Amino acid sequence: MDSGRIRTPRTARRTAAGARTAPRGGSRTGPRTGRIAALAAAALLATVVPSAQAAAATAPRVDLTVLVVDDGGSAVGAITAELKGSGVPYRRIDLNDPNRPVVDTAFLSDSVDGRPRAKYQGVVLPHESAFGPDSAEATALRTYERTFGIPQVDAYTWSHPGVGLDYTDQGGWSGVLDGTTAGVTAAGQAGPFRYLAGALTFEDNDPTISESYGYAGRPRAGYTSYLDVPVDSAAGGGRASLVGEYAADGRRELVVTFAYNQYQRQFRALARGIVDWLTQGVHLGQSRNYLSVHVDDVFAPDARWDRTLDCTPGDFDCVGDDGEGVDPIRMTVADAQYAAAWQKASGFTLDMVYNGGQGEQWKTEHGGTDALTDRLVADRAQYRWINHTYTHPFLGCVQDNSVVPWQCAKDTAGNTLWVSRSELSGQIRDNHNWAVGKGISVDRSELVTGEHSGLKTLPQQPVDNPNLAGALADNGVKWTASDNSREPQQRPVGTGAAKTVPRHPMNVYYNVGTAAEMADEYNWIYTSRADGGSGICESNPASTCLPAPLPTATGYADHIVPQEARTALSHVLGNDPRPHYVHQSNLAEERLLYPVLDRVLADYRALFAANAPLVNPAQKDVGTELGRRAAWDQAVAAGKVTAYRIGTTVTVKAPSGVTVPVTAPEGTRKKLLLGSTAFGTAYAGTRSAWTTPEPLQTAVTLTLPTA
Repeated sequence: MDSGRIRTPRTARRTAAGARTAPRGGSRTGPRTGRIAALAAAALLATVVPSAQAAAATAPRVDLTVLVVDDGGSAVGAITAELKGSGVPYRRIDLNDPNRPVVDTAFLSDSVDGRPRAKYQGVVLPHESAFGPDSAEATALRTYERTFGIPQVDAYTWSHPGVGLDYTDQGGWSGVLDGTTAGVTAAGQAGPFRYLAGALTFEDNDPTISESYGYAGRPRAGYTSYLDVPVDSAAGGGRASLVGEYAADGRRELVVTFAYNQYQRQFRALARGIVDWLTQGVHLGQSRNYLSVHVDDVFAPDARWDRTLDCTPGDFDCVGDDGEGVDPIRMTVADAQYAAAWQKASGFTLDMVYNGGQGEQWKTEHGGTDALTDRLVADRAQYRWINHTYTHPFLGCVQDNSVVPWQCAKDTAGNTLWVSRSELSGQIRDNHNWAVGKGISVDRSELVTGEHSGLKTLPQQPVDNPNLAGALADNGVKWTASDNSREPQQRPVGTGAAKTVPRHPMNVYYNVGTAAEMADEYNWIYTSRADGGSGICESNPASTCLPAPLPTATGYADHIVPQEARTALSHVLGNDPRPHYVHQSNLAEERLLYPVLDRVLADYRALFAANAPLVNPAQKDVGTELGRRAAWDQAVAAGKVTAYRIGTTVTVKAPSGVTVPVTAPEGTRKKLLLGSTAFGTAYAGTRSAWTTPEPLQTAVTLTLPTA
């Protein structure tokens, strides 16, 4: 079953990077390191000027690139994924590569135009003694960090004096953290984790598996705790730290003493703050928490799952079906009223992906009136609307339904028969005009075709309908939806200007109206043949089977809802702007979508402060964001971006036409041709934006606040 579970191996407590041979109790027999020093400086985001030592001489140039020293462990992998996903340039050194470069003075620094240059603005290590505590590489790195004021993250280590903590047997604690609620300290909320509400609960997705192990230690002098947990009163009570800053001997380290991977919620919540701390709040790249939900087939009915046939009447492979689906699922006036009220109460806007012609057909077949359409049109200003074609036909090849699975029909010469450009264009145009005639505001540039058809559909249709790009151009469509589970990357459609916008499918099925129907179909897909299921989960290597069928009365609420909410929230916390999609049937009858969305919104708002609201982008905005990211990543990979900080000035140069993502502290200003202006928009306690040089300028120039 593709459950969305993220598991840390059972052996993580012993094998994760940094734990090494340290006993689980954290006794003094573990590996010793010398005291790790840190830069004596102000809190994160206030430290945006060079150290006093550096300022006394020529202010150094600090390049906006992160050095990642990787031992293959999940902790470094998680931080690397955050850097990559948010667009922060980094250089990775593989400790397991015998031919890796030596980390020495020349590797770390040099001079440019007579000015000292620090090649890396921050350093990520698997643990504090990754090179060996007394090695030449460790000495060179410590000297570099001290000279230039460069922070270091210890991705996963244990509690001991070398990182500013007591051993765990001195009033601390070590063990499995699953289900534990940690607290963001006052220092954490004033500093790198100012975007969190205060409480952070470690995931416990499977009670049979230990998902995260940690060492909570009491701080020593020079250590400031950012995340802590209560300790047993038998050990004196109080709290012990899991994440904090250790400052001594002119250096600073962010110390993390629990195991994690890039998918776990506790890491995803902390990831932004780790990067901001590492870069002192000034870095290339930006991150948001996005959530959009597309509701497909609005105005149309959806076929209903048959619990006897274990298929959906009307589908080509539904053996025993006469082709006439009965009792279709369609929203009612009450469902529309509920949707509008839910939006207002939740502070969240749905995207209504509509089929006007299907609504007209329903109206014709039901006495010439349609109260649902009347209600939704009356409430049209409360939603966003996206064209889903007029009658929702398949717009790829002409389908041959005489075989199962269907095939693309061919002419006598063996050529594939395609839906014509005129039919494609008519479906798009007629649906747009229908909405305009109803006073619905709809953006001509956005489209979702029925079943994402027209785009390639494997295995039957390995290429796009060659008529699709022309039809999109005919109607001014620039963004057409695709299925993220099939095509996760944005791509152009043919040789036209339109690009895809991948959407995440949610496991709230289009063909169910009740929780019992949902659980029944879920069981069919995710249980073994021996348990009465289809066995799909047994034959698909990307899936696993349920250990037993879900109770149809409670399975949806108890198993599917929390699982789907967890999966959706993982996308939100992963800086992923791709929309999620469901169907109008999920707003009808038992209204199955709302429990999932309510859970996502509640979990999110319990985790994040008001300064990090959910961003609810329109489809075109998602398309633009993905396009900018692709161009940015390509420019960085090609080595065509130059970015550095000298004192309070940040300079970024990129190829012409490439928009630059930058994150900086509040108070940062962007240089104009004459004067300056406030930079970016506020989010999560920093300011960030996609930006370009001003007219007659060749670089983006920012001035940082001095305090």
